Amino acid sequence: PIRRLSEAVDVFGKGGDIAELKPSGATEVRQATLAFLRMRDRIRRQIDQRTEMLAGVSHDLRTPLTRMKLQLEMLDGNSENDNLKADVADMERMVESYLDFARGQDAEVSALSDIGDLVGDVALTVRRDGGQVEVKLPDDLSARPDLLKAFIRPVAFKRCITNLMSNARRHAEHIQVTVSKDEDYIQVTIEDDGPGIPADKLREVFRPFRRLDESRNLDSGGSGLGLAIARDIARNHGGDIILGNSPMGGLQALVRLPV
Repeated sequence: PIRRLSEAVDVFGKGGDIAELKPSGATEVRQATLAFLRMRDRIRRQIDQRTEMLAGVSHDLRTPLTRMKLQLEMLDGNSENDNLKADVADMERMVESYLDFARGQDAEVSALSDIGDLVGDVALTVRRDGGQVEVKLPDDLSARPDLLKAFIRPVAFKRCITNLMSNARRHAEHIQVTVSKDEDYIQVTIEDDGPGIPADKLREVFRPFRRLDESRNLDSGGSGLGLAIARDIARNHGGDIILGNSPMGGLQALVRLPV
């Protein structure tokens, strides 16, 4: 019973769904299992309430923005109207960032996915936008095709890597992405040759809505939620993101996912 409870806690802590867990074993183990199940139900209710609130926020904010866009399209083109259109577009992007941050990836189902393929897809998109990206995969990948496969939420994970890689693209000329695996983690290391982030700001940049005026920022001109969203996704998979200095001279973002 203790082993089953431990496995259920581990799965739930990584954002997965757990089968119905029946309390069994000694009295203390049954009490611990019941406490865990109550906690799981409270978390699920909180998520449901947040999703319902976001549906209302989305409708309330998007509707007036759509009306503003239509009205601006009917006006004669001039520099002032163009500026207003740009402001409305910025507001739309900010609203989407807020919703992405609050919504997270709760609705997506985990699936067995190849981390290398997902990273490669994101790198290809960045290259199409003009970025110089080099992707390094393990040398023995051809002999072990399942080496980088893990149960993750693929759309959410790609959003995490996209945020980090787009950040590097915005502030650097060259990006190097290395995918590796050890006994406990699959790791994606994103490095660049940009200006980096001061050491005393590395923790601060993860704060929601926090933007750095004197350094680099993931959503330059946006809401400052990119790093917060990326770390939220990594942590909901049971992993984390660690920032540091890159040997290339810029920022190093290490994404760790448990296997």
